Amino acid sequence: MAWLYLIAAGLLEIGFTTAMRFSEGFTRLWPTLAFLALGALSFYCLGRAIATIPLGTAYAVWTGIGAAGTAILGILYFQEPLTFWRVFFVVTLIASIVGLKVVAGD
Repeated sequence: MAWLYLIAAGLLEIGFTTAMRFSEGFTRLWPTLAFLALGALSFYCLGRAIATIPLGTAYAVWTGIGAAGTAILGILYFQEPLTFWRVFFVVTLIASIVGLKVVAGD
């Protein structure tokens, strides 16, 4: 169950970083409220996850899911550059997240 909380926390991180972009420096109400709500939910799920998963592993996976997801979202929806190296390192990041799950032993 802790891993489900951790995955949810990572997905919510993608949501709150995207909401932050749409908030335009926290000057738009609804994206700002979405940022706050999604951020709070993400931290709640992360907190539930670290009750079982070691902190270092949980934090690395949480930020990895958020970073990889946000980078992919940026490429797909915000016309950020799609280069070989960018894809290479996002794939490497995802492989590292999977590797942490495999060696976590739970």
